[in-house]
Amino acid sequence: MQKYTFTDYFEQVVLVKRPYLKKEWCIRVIENAIQSEPQEKNRYRFWARIPELENRVLRVVTLEDKTTIHNAFPDRRFRE
Repeated sequence: MQKYTFTDYFEQVVLVKRPYLKKEWCIRVIENAIQSEPQEKNRYRFWARIPELENRVLRVVTLEDKTTIHNAFPDRRFRE
């Protein structure tokens, strides 16, 4: 099993701004992504539906190692 870590930005900004988010949801998105792709600045995006979030799609952004979680938010514009 991979070990996931979280950036200071995620801990101090993202979770404060979006207190409803759960770290385990972010890990679930990475491990069960319905889509993933590289992003600029050596980051990666992952998307998955979260039933506990009214089945909305959560986007998770990691650093290039794909195990350091940097950002997460519901993605209203995602289309499967």
